[in-house]
Amino acid sequence: MNDTAAGPLACPRCALAHPIDERFCRNCGMPLVYAGTREEEPITEAHERARKVRPQYAHGDLRRVTGARSMADGEMIQSILLDHGIPSMLRRTRGFDVPDFLAAGPRDVLVPESGYDAARDLLGGSDLLSAESPPERLPGIGSPARLALGLIAAVGVAALIVYLFYLAFG
Repeated sequence: MNDTAAGPLACPRCALAHPIDERFCRNCGMPLVYAGTREEEPITEAHERARKVRPQYAHGDLRRVTGARSMADGEMIQSILLDHGIPSMLRRTRGFDVPDFLAAGPRDVLVPESGYDAARDLLGGSDLLSAESPPERLPGIGSPARLALGLIAAVGVAALIVYLFYLAFG
């Protein structure tokens, strides 16, 4: 008989190697399968990221830990958190409704409740940590009353210009 250590077939139950001319395991009688090579399949990026997550930081509802100026900044913060085992996700900040294919606009960085304190401690020593609560209004606009007053003034100026053109050319 051939040397069983170098056989291309193996028993799926006891892992004993067999030569190509055999069909059943001599030990347990199971049908043999092709042994192939023992190389691992390539690990996907998602699988590699999941292996970095520490289970103690993956429980609870999502909480906003900080904000980012753009998607690229948010992904950098996510990378820093993941390097320390803290899972996170990005969400477009409220009030910035631009199409999703654009990377512009601020993002909220969210982490599970169990990883919130660790994320705050990690980001606290840098300028990556922003205020706790997300902005409730658009930057540069101010309060809703101020916005309404500005719109009314703009409509009034437009009406005055139309009236003056009507008097001059009508």
